[in-house]
Amino acid sequence: MSEARFPALSRRGFLGLAGATAAGLALTACAGSGGGGQQGGDSKTITFWSNHPGTSKDLELELINRFQAKYPDLKVNLVDAGKNYEEVSQKFNAALSGGELPDVVVLSDVWWFNYALNSTIEPLDSHFGSAGVKLDDYVDSLANDYKFNNKHYALPYARSTQIFYYNKDVWAKAGLPDRGPNSWQEFDEWGPKIQGVMGGDKFAHGWGDAKNYLGWTFQGPMWTFGGGYSDDWKLKFSDPKSIEAGKFFSDMINVKKYASIRPQIANEFGTGLLGSTIASTGDLKGIMKNAEGKLTVGTAFLPHPNGAGATTGGAGLAIPSRISDARKENALKFIEFITNAANTAYFSQGTGYMPVRKSALSDPSEQDFLAKNPNSKTAIDQLAVTKSQDFARVFVPGGDQIIGTGMEQIGLQNRDVTSAFADISSQLQAIIDRQITPKLPK
Repeated sequence: MSEARFPALSRRGFLGLAGATAAGLALTACAGSGGGGQQGGDSKTITFWSNHPGTSKDLELELINRFQAKYPDLKVNLVDAGKNYEEVSQKFNAALSGGELPDVVVLSDVWWFNYALNSTIEPLDSHFGSAGVKLDDYVDSLANDYKFNNKHYALPYARSTQIFYYNKDVWAKAGLPDRGPNSWQEFDEWGPKIQGVMGGDKFAHGWGDAKNYLGWTFQGPMWTFGGGYSDDWKLKFSDPKSIEAGKFFSDMINVKKYASIRPQIANEFGTGLLGSTIASTGDLKGIMKNAEGKLTVGTAFLPHPNGAGATTGGAGLAIPSRISDARKENALKFIEFITNAANTAYFSQGTGYMPVRKSALSDPSEQDFLAKNPNSKTAIDQLAVTKSQDFARVFVPGGDQIIGTGMEQIGLQNRDVTSAFADISSQLQAIIDRQITPKLPK
């Protein structure tokens, strides 16, 4: 969140938003507002809260073993902090209100900024030197996602983008070229052919539901129609191009019936129940494992005929501001180590997330891995045609679920697109008007 994305907001304006933003989210209503939340115990033990992105617990344990081998005077305690980013944030918020804080916490794209605004996570730059952090080696766009007031409030860790997954065997049977569609209009021509091959209760394409980031995965497709969720704080759900994108989404599900909203898109694609889907790069490992012996997986850029067709996502690692400076230094030393070139390459190879260091791409193990696993290279190459997420999803409190739930109504209940989008816009605008606009600088 660099200030280049917020030309109308000064530091004063952002800090004024802190209380309002927190008030809009039930699970972050107390973030930064109380005096609770401290860290006790042995200062040489680093407590790491994670949801193990991309089923990465074993990988995280290996990274911890490597760290402890290099720094034998330090220990790391890995805590299962939730099954997803939302649960981790909920647990962290509770600790801020009166519990024992972690030293390092995983925070996703839609959660970190609230804590930065409330000064409950630490700006890291002043600690970079003592922890050996070389910021210029991190992928610029990924590091800058955590930048506010010219300071970095997290470092990238499990960073992803959406990619288009497709079943190469089905594609061949349908007589399609071995690639992703160049546009959603082209895919609309392919859909019935793919459905003819799939048959039965299977679908040519699956979309995740609201809880499985429908609002995130449809952001890129919305852009390719010329629409969007918002232009800075101005909502775009009534824009004819946005409505056109929504109607395309509705028609592929409700009229042409080759697509469906599914609760487990990665599992269903990997087991052959879906011919294609849009999912995180972090799902790649699980998909490949499920698909082994059943189907041949292809990955491709999301269609991007007129520019960006996808956006980044995933999570970074942050440090609470209320722990001691000694703990902060040890915590950042740990973050730097597990995201160094060799370790981010190892984590990326085991999950499908993107390497977060520039130097990782020249690591021999990474070069060898990408040569043998071209599906893993797709997301790295696609970074050139991604862009930052619309404010409506990531900076309006609760925006992701408001958008995803409205789109669920279109897909599951065949609700009129214009009406559903009007409701989404009304809910988001009420939050903006009540909690954000009054705090903007005049």
